[in-house]
Amino acid sequence: MKRVIALIGSQRKKETYDAVLNFGEYLTSHGGIEFETIFLHDYNLGFCTGCKLCFDKGEEYCPLKDDRDLLIEKISRSDGVIFASPNYAFHVSARMKNLFDRLAFIFHRPRFWGKACMSIVAQGIFGGNKIVKYLNSMGENLGFHTSRGCVLQTLEPTTEAMRRKNDREIQRAATAFYKALMCSTLPPSIFRLMMFRISRTKIRMMLNEEYRDFRYYQEHGWFESDYYYETSLGLLKKVMGSFFDFIGRKTTV
Repeated sequence: MKRVIALIGSQRKKETYDAVLNFGEYLTSHGGIEFETIFLHDYNLGFCTGCKLCFDKGEEYCPLKDDRDLLIEKISRSDGVIFASPNYAFHVSARMKNLFDRLAFIFHRPRFWGKACMSIVAQGIFGGNKIVKYLNSMGENLGFHTSRGCVLQTLEPTTEAMRRKNDREIQRAATAFYKALMCSTLPPSIFRLMMFRISRTKIRMMLNEEYRDFRYYQEHGWFESDYYYETSLGLLKKVMGSFFDFIGRKTTV
């Protein structure tokens, strides 16, 4: 049984919520899927103060005592996550953005390997494709492998033709996500390999054991590994990895 959660950034149970429910129906029709919807507004999530304690000392030192760790636990216990948001001023909703702000320390120390993520964006006219790209980038930075998202046109009044088109988009997205959900961890792209190798080089050269990032990399053997998790890079990526290590050293001052 695969467990999938949908993190919903909208305030109301309208277009975004309806799209998530529709997506869940298509996804669970494949069998072996447990699907749960989670409204972010049901959780107490304070605004990041920028103190950097989560980066430097560890996330347990965050001065905000709220539901952040509860949401992290829900994500950790899932096999897949849907990020669902309306298009607000050509971006995700404030609640969704705040979630990523509060998870920023995981961008430094990714952990959600082997999990799939996807995005659903409901909008009036345009801008949704850039939001999907943003959400996919956030998922990758957290450690997920991503599936194609979907952008739904929900301008009111919604026509029957628009509803049918949205339904087709949701169905296609659910099928693609199911395939991603069944995949094992994939080899990294050149870009992700570059990000890892340059970041770890800078952490090794600029920090020490006083910093949580440094200790985390030590504990997980990342200073010696090819990538965050065990994978076969192939000759080209091994050569590129060494080159990115070199770039990391040269650009560290």
